[in-house]
Amino acid sequence: MFLYQPTKGYAYNSDSIFLYQFISQFHPKGELLDVGCGVGIISLLLTRDFKIKTTIIDKQKIMLQYAKHNYVINGLKVKSNMGDFIHFNEHQKFDYVVSNPPFYDENVTQSSNEHLNIARYAHHLPIEDFVQKVKKVLKPRGRFIFCYDAKQVDRLLYALKKHKINPEVMRFVHSKIDRESKLVMISARMNSNSLMKVMPPLIVFDEEGHYRPEAQLAFDNASTNSIKGDYAREE
Repeated sequence: MFLYQPTKGYAYNSDSIFLYQFISQFHPKGELLDVGCGVGIISLLLTRDFKIKTTIIDKQKIMLQYAKHNYVINGLKVKSNMGDFIHFNEHQKFDYVVSNPPFYDENVTQSSNEHLNIARYAHHLPIEDFVQKVKKVLKPRGRFIFCYDAKQVDRLLYALKKHKINPEVMRFVHSKIDRESKLVMISARMNSNSLMKVMPPLIVFDEEGHYRPEAQLAFDNASTNSIKGDYAREE
């Protein structure tokens, strides 16, 4: 799969690849919404691999142009929306909402690049507002699957339980076995009473800095080829 990305500004990274692999275990079907889609990496891979009808939304026009272009060149269909997810049409309901949202704390040193800033920092999509809106667009048994800063997992679980989207599966990602986790992936579900399953951690690198087999498998399954370019025509 080929994906165009801007030469400057936000580009997808391993977080999106690992989230794609995490989502795949739930075999998504039906209607799927990708919030803050960026260049479209997560939903592109899922649309390629599963029988889903995909909708994407991003508040940055240029990123949405890249995402739409990437769908076209890969022969995949998508519905696109430009704007803030908080103002998304609540009459549309989805079986799956997926996202690699901005999650860095606003109190850290921020990038002056506007596109990077919007893509990275949580004040552009506060977790409380985010979860509350997800609840309004999910179908009665819909799933919300996303990744976030592992250090804020307490806020995530609180917000999910508060809005009655039950966290069912959680997995932490560690760069190495002796490093603290910086990323958590969560699958939560509407109208669920299941106890939460905490999966074994995903350890990315071995002692010599090589990808461990499971991490390498995620990249192999994604099979992406990134093309850097500063223009994507508006479809």
